[in-house]
Amino acid sequence: MEFNDNLPIYLQIINYLKRKITSGEISGGDKLPSVRELSSKLKVNPNTVQRAYQELERENLVFTKRGMGTFATEDGYVIMKLKKDIAKEVISNFIAEIKGLDFDDDEIIEIILNEIKKED
Repeated sequence: MEFNDNLPIYLQIINYLKRKITSGEISGGDKLPSVRELSSKLKVNPNTVQRAYQELERENLVFTKRGMGTFATEDGYVIMKLKKDIAKEVISNFIAEIKGLDFDDDEIIEIILNEIKKED
């Protein structure tokens, strides 16, 4: 994982884990790496990983079983809401960027439709 200097590392770890959860790479109920394992893998301070895990737990995306570790939520509603929130953020960023290029709404829709057709 490459870190961006413009965003706190714990937030980048949160986003990294959110993507893994929403993509299904980490399934509901899966055990996450221990704080030490993940901090060693990412070469960051364990306190940074712990902070990320605490924030994810606060958002109900993970839960901790005392003495057993941290696990991904099994709540499909929470995962679907996260997916939609991420999608909205991606779309908002895209719209801001493309409007900055001076495209109007109809042109944006045409570009999107053309790109979707290329994917099929």
